[in-house]
Amino acid sequence: MSLKKIYLVRHGQTDLNLQGIVQGSGIDSSLNETGFWQADKFFQAYRHVSFDKVYTSGLQRTVQSVQAFIDLGIPHERHVGLNEISWGNREGTRITPEEDVYYFDMLRRWQHGETHLPIEGGESPQQVAERQKPVIELILSRPEEKTILICMHGRAMRVLLSQLLCYPLHQMDRFVHQNLCLYQLNFTGSMFWVERFADVSHLT
Repeated sequence: MSLKKIYLVRHGQTDLNLQGIVQGSGIDSSLNETGFWQADKFFQAYRHVSFDKVYTSGLQRTVQSVQAFIDLGIPHERHVGLNEISWGNREGTRITPEEDVYYFDMLRRWQHGETHLPIEGGESPQQVAERQKPVIELILSRPEEKTILICMHGRAMRVLLSQLLCYPLHQMDRFVHQNLCLYQLNFTGSMFWVERFADVSHLT
């Protein structure tokens, strides 16, 4: 029997997502109309779940994505350790493979094991993993919180899932994501297993 259920979602759509512009920990964008619709669809699908706590990053797009649960009176904590990776000089820019060879080469190098390398002016996946660890330890140290909701960001979510499921960081891109997708995890006290993988059925 699992001791803890974790519902892990990515935030809803923002205008920058729609425009293909890089967001990171330094871009505190708001959800757009579609993003608020996605948040409502998720709430309608999972409002019956008795969450003990809601965790978000420090950025408003994650809070907005789960605000309806917070409005029910569910305790809420914001942790900057759950923020998106800092994309450094690339934040706020539109990037295509043709326009920014460096950016895509950095992603390739991470996939080949060089996860210690930070992107120019920003963070490395290993740095993100290190700042996530105290938040993970805090969440797991609270056995009274048996069912929790966590809302965070695409790249940071990949890093978190790699840590929880004991994957090497260079395999983080195995964890696909879309706006307001759900990973449902069960924690047995010694290991995690995935019940739902990047599920978006609530958006249909």
